[in-house]
Amino acid sequence: MIALIQRVTQANVVVEGEITGEIAQGLLVLLAVEPEDTEQKAKRLAERVAGYRIFEDEKGKMNLNVGQVGGDLLVVSQFTLAADTSRGLRPSFTSAAEPKMSKALYQYFCQQLRSQGFTVPTGIFGADMKVSLLNDGPVTFTLSI
Repeated sequence: MIALIQRVTQANVVVEGEITGEIAQGLLVLLAVEPEDTEQKAKRLAERVAGYRIFEDEKGKMNLNVGQVGGDLLVVSQFTLAADTSRGLRPSFTSAAEPKMSKALYQYFCQQLRSQGFTVPTGIFGADMKVSLLNDGPVTFTLSI
């Protein structure tokens, strides 16, 4: 399971001209599921995302997590993060999980964040989405389990 997390001052996702999710300060999380992923891995990754200290404290150090700054999380499925790009000029997606499994673990991941008290708007799994963000920093990290 792979999460690309971006510290944002605002972000939204649009499907067919309608905003399906938006946040102010917080994290935009792009999430990919791989075939060997499980609910246990999704739970652990949700804990890591929520606890990852990438917001500045009063001394300007990255020492606070999204909850400590009162932020939210916008989660968007993105199977392309699981692409194999090691050869050629076209990515291979054989390392991404099948859609049924991916959707279930994506929803479970979001549920785990909500159970920690976060507001978690989302995109629509499998839809053609337009994601807009104002990356703060810019600060972007890839977390995997």
